[in-house]
Amino acid sequence: MILKNYIADVPDFPKKGIIYKDISPLLASAEATTHAVNLLTKGLVDIKATKVIGIESRGFLFGSLLAQKLGLGFIPIRKPGKLPGDVLSESYTLEYGTDRLEIQTERLNPEDLVIVHDDILATGGTAEAACRLVERCGAKVVQCNFLLELDFLNGRDKLKNYELHSLLHV
Repeated sequence: MILKNYIADVPDFPKKGIIYKDISPLLASAEATTHAVNLLTKGLVDIKATKVIGIESRGFLFGSLLAQKLGLGFIPIRKPGKLPGDVLSESYTLEYGTDRLEIQTERLNPEDLVIVHDDILATGGTAEAACRLVERCGAKVVQCNFLLELDFLNGRDKLKNYELHSLLHV
């Protein structure tokens, strides 16, 4: 199965000049989704992780599936104002603007070893902010994990201090 065939290019979305990588066709296929999850988790079994973080919003989709398959807890990192209770916030720059992420402070502790998952690694700003949030909670990032990496944007450079795994590259 060629998973790249299940990723659609959408030109000029969300802004002119951006080619959006749409994973909806992959999600619409139970076979392709199962295959992707199996490949993503293949190298994670030997990693001593305790939690999987999924970055809003598309990181929730595979992040929760990874956590379930690995028997780990799942924690969402969300956009501002979407989580109750005490939160930590971190700003970041993406390829077409700036944004912020938040995590509930009580979800992680210093003993936690965390896999940070998002669907796509582009410029690396979102994943870098998520890693900073994990570390500010006292936990340790053991891997940054992505369905697809846009190699030409060099997002990997911002994550050079972390083990990184991307299933697909374009």
